[in-house]
Amino acid sequence: MKTHAKMVILDRDGVINVDTEDFIRSPADWIAIPSSLEAIAKLNNAGYKVVIATNQSGIARGYFDEYDLKAIHHKMKKAIEEAGGHIDFIAHCPHGPDDGCTCRKPLPGLLDQIEAHYHCSLEDVPFVGDSLRDLQAAEAHGAQPILVKTGNGLKTKANPDFNQQTPTYDDLASFVSDFLA
Repeated sequence: MKTHAKMVILDRDGVINVDTEDFIRSPADWIAIPSSLEAIAKLNNAGYKVVIATNQSGIARGYFDEYDLKAIHHKMKKAIEEAGGHIDFIAHCPHGPDDGCTCRKPLPGLLDQIEAHYHCSLEDVPFVGDSLRDLQAAEAHGAQPILVKTGNGLKTKANPDFNQQTPTYDDLASFVSDFLA
């Protein structure tokens, strides 16, 4: 299995778009975090594939369905394209916390899907997230966990289980600027 060094994995809610406790249930609820779209375009322009790994338990909870999720992702992709970038692949977990699946972060199933899709190792590939479960999934798979302070990032940083050695940035744009420097 080859290593795909030119890839960055992103969580969606709290990294690319504003997160909400009520879930992103429709395209109207999806609001980009300022500068995240441009940051994705910068990664693309530097030759990086940008991939999303996102838990979407709102599907299992009945708050929205796969059709709604596709519409949300359509809005997101269109906004990113307008900023000059694109998303190469989206892996999502539609299960709830008690469904016993292997894809719900912090388990590594979404990263397994990405690895299978690209036929490559994700070892040392940056995985940017705002929640402890994102960082744990990255660690479990050998990817490089990166925390952003947007979304749940500040709460995650205060969690006693948070590894203080994890690189931490104010937002996706500040990570990308540093990463590409």
